[in-house]
Amino acid sequence: MPKTDTQTSASYFRRATTALVQWVDSDFCPEGAEKMRNSPDRVDWVRVMPFVFLHAGCLGVIWVGASSFAVWAAVALYFIRMFAVTGVHHRYFAHKTYSTSRVGQFLLAIFAGTAVQRGSLWWAYHHRHHHKHSDEPEDAHSPHVHGFWWSHIGWITSKRNFPTDYSKIKDLAKFPELVWLNRFDLVVPVVFAVSLFSLGAALESFAPALGTNGWQMLVWGFFISTTFLFHGTGCINSMAHLMGKRRFKTDDDSRNSAILSFITLGEGWHNNHHRYQSSTRNGFYWWEIDPTYYMLKLLSLTGFISNLKAVPKKVLEEGIHADHHASVAAAKQAEQVHPQSSLRRIVPTAAAIAVATAASAQGNLPPKKSEAALHKDATELAHELDQKKSDNPPVI
Repeated sequence: MPKTDTQTSASYFRRATTALVQWVDSDFCPEGAEKMRNSPDRVDWVRVMPFVFLHAGCLGVIWVGASSFAVWAAVALYFIRMFAVTGVHHRYFAHKTYSTSRVGQFLLAIFAGTAVQRGSLWWAYHHRHHHKHSDEPEDAHSPHVHGFWWSHIGWITSKRNFPTDYSKIKDLAKFPELVWLNRFDLVVPVVFAVSLFSLGAALESFAPALGTNGWQMLVWGFFISTTFLFHGTGCINSMAHLMGKRRFKTDDDSRNSAILSFITLGEGWHNNHHRYQSSTRNGFYWWEIDPTYYMLKLLSLTGFISNLKAVPKKVLEEGIHADHHASVAAAKQAEQVHPQSSLRRIVPTAAAIAVATAASAQGNLPPKKSEAALHKDATELAHELDQKKSDNPPVI
């Protein structure tokens, strides 16, 4: 029996009300979390309005303008909070690559909340699920399965990806303070945004020479910086399985990219990470720059974190062996593509001409004196010079 207009309106109103409540309470699922996770992939426009609002807030720059202080604050906050994503959400909560105290992990979760990428437990659940089903149909953000744009931004707008499956992260769900932060994941971003506005207002009063104010700091420090941060992080989902090189033969198409590593403070060494997830460092070798690891190493010196996990020697040797074989294979391929290149013909000919020219010139030169003779000639010349000086004393 088809639904009446009244029933349709009531159903829409019910869904909209649920989505509005979920803005504040992420665990609010009257229909059941499992049913939400089994729903089809499509954008839930009411639920994602805060996400839309985040991007729209960047347009505020038209009215607030810019100042050097606000712009550099946005840049600094991008990298500081990228460390919150890579060093906290990812390398602590998702993979537990180092240790800290219960108070320490609570503070880390608050810090990570400023990145405005949901709660740490939601982040860890989805990332662990990604590793378990990487580039398979169950992978929520595989570019090979869902395409570039869905893996970059679309998946986070889908209703099925909203709930946190606490049964998959029991090691974290046993801490009620972490569950609270994850459930009310809007609290930290709101406090962070208000703090930036308050800082700008204070600077306008006490340091007017900086040329900033509350609204300007809110737009640059929160909206613009956070939007860039989201897309920088999203590049790993959408691009780290498409661009770069594959050192290790993993079951997915993860790749290593120096460019993505710069954008994400070391997360671009994605193929390394998929080969061995438990290491604190993603850049396995000294030439693979990994700022997140460097900062975690410095933090460990304070005692706040400890037990940073290293890459096993066996894995490092496997990578070096793979790099060697890749170099040999590349050389053989180049030889097959250009078997009779002009360079291969020119270099031996030029070398033969050079040798012949040198031999011919050598035949026209007088015999080379031995080292002893050269030394004797120099000594005799010096003696003759002294003799001339004695025969012609200077006139005073």
